[in-house]
Amino acid sequence: MPDESAENDLWRFSQDFYRLPGVASALIALQDRAGLDVNLMLFALWLGVTGRSPLDHAGLAAAERAVCDIRGEIIEPLRALRRRLKSIADNDVQSLREGVKALELAAEKLAQDRLVGLAGPADEELSAEAALALAQANLALYLGPRSFRSAGAMVIRNAVAELAVDAVRVWR
Repeated sequence: MPDESAENDLWRFSQDFYRLPGVASALIALQDRAGLDVNLMLFALWLGVTGRSPLDHAGLAAAERAVCDIRGEIIEPLRALRRRLKSIADNDVQSLREGVKALELAAEKLAQDRLVGLAGPADEELSAEAALALAQANLALYLGPRSFRSAGAMVIRNAVAELAVDAVRVWR
């Protein structure tokens, strides 16, 4: 079972990073247009920002295996339902939609909890600048060359690049 504090750290990082200007729409665009997983993007960034580890192809494959069932069987169907319900202008249906959204977020957190189990300890000795570079490299590996050059990826890369050194220390 993963360390609960690490689980909370990934989830907290994800929520904080997701709220940065333009990041949410960029992550969702990469998810919807390129078939990428927001949780894997956030995991790749978190691994780097916290100095936990560089991703390699084997680590990326393990991360994909750790979340593929949760994503395919739970997250994606809930997301599809939530999106369909959005267009129904009925207060009761919108209340139901909020419940579906809460379930979707709980499933996203479950996926992230599984990912944390693959992470090593944070490297407190790694400089914040090196951690940010590691986050960029991890993201590049996950996205691949084509998606890494996309407009959405540029927003995410810029957000990572603009993270203050002090902010990096908060997530360690």
